[in-house]
Amino acid sequence: MKPALDFSLPDQNGDIHTLKDYAGKWLVLYFYPKDDTPGCTTEACNFRDGRELIAALKNTDVVGVSKDTIAAHHRFAEKYNLHFTLLSDPEHMTIEAYGAWKPKKFMGREFVGTHRNTVIITPDGQIAKVFEGVDPKTHVGEIIETLKQLQA
Repeated sequence: MKPALDFSLPDQNGDIHTLKDYAGKWLVLYFYPKDDTPGCTTEACNFRDGRELIAALKNTDVVGVSKDTIAAHHRFAEKYNLHFTLLSDPEHMTIEAYGAWKPKKFMGREFVGTHRNTVIITPDGQIAKVFEGVDPKTHVGEIIETLKQLQA
């Protein structure tokens, strides 16, 4: 395992969060491309619906990160009743630091953007598992099973 990288980003309410805020907890840090798009909405709603199962395993928080604005995150959280933290990284510094900012293709066009990746961070700030290019429909189940194994 290697140490997780620190971050300092505002959430959907403008409050600043750092990695230190999650010390002593398991952290599911998921990166996604854009608020209120089909895949990202599916993934966020699945995290919302699975959050109780995730939290019941052990002291675990779920945090989403995208380059969308604080206001966009606020609208997204309100619209879909998302009761977890969404961090705004418009300069994509944290997204890049965690390896989720890479070239991608969409409808024949190539560009650089956020990949759908997730990092599980241990209570002592170590990266326990990295998921890359996840399926938004099934990913929460993968997270729950992985947390069960890691916490056993």
